[in-house]
Amino acid sequence: MALQIDARIVELLTARLCHDLIGPVSAIGNGAELLQDEDPDFVRDAVALVGDSARKAVRRLQFYRFAYGFRPGGIVSAAPHLLITDLFDGTQIACDYPEPVRTLPLEWQKLACNMIAVAAEALPRGGTVAVASDGTAIKVEGAGEGGGPAAEMCQALALTSPIGELTPRTVGAYFTGVLGQGLGCRVAATCDPNRFRIDAAP
Repeated sequence: MALQIDARIVELLTARLCHDLIGPVSAIGNGAELLQDEDPDFVRDAVALVGDSARKAVRRLQFYRFAYGFRPGGIVSAAPHLLITDLFDGTQIACDYPEPVRTLPLEWQKLACNMIAVAAEALPRGGTVAVASDGTAIKVEGAGEGGGPAAEMCQALALTSPIGELTPRTVGAYFTGVLGQGLGCRVAATCDPNRFRIDAAP
């Protein structure tokens, strides 16, 4: 099923992508400037900063290229579970992406990756994310401090937010809902203290 995306959604996704990339890209620029220092130790630290920031930028780009840009029949740079592993490397979030999910068609794994990204955003202090599927539905469970996705995120997931009220922060959740709709699913979140679940089911 072909998805029709409002131009505002594209604009907000672009703003979100730029926001997530500006940090590591700026750090690369700062590190490059520091390479001019004459202190060898300082230069060594600058090289490490540039290398680490470049890896972060590349990992985020590869993940978002799949999460936002993949179309059925397209080619991915790495298996989705590896993109998730790289995305969370060095963070306080651990993700369980088991074999049954890895065998799903890529368009379903694209939905799963977007659901995982929404779940991770609801864990600002870190935690765990686990994804599961029975072949007809996807479930993502998150655990950590906090109350789960905020109300506006839940509304965006359910596609009940007016497009004009979306922000760069909530557009990823809305896009996730659109992906689910395209696969014949409704996406919804349920929250308990320090634990929540995001479901995509017919």
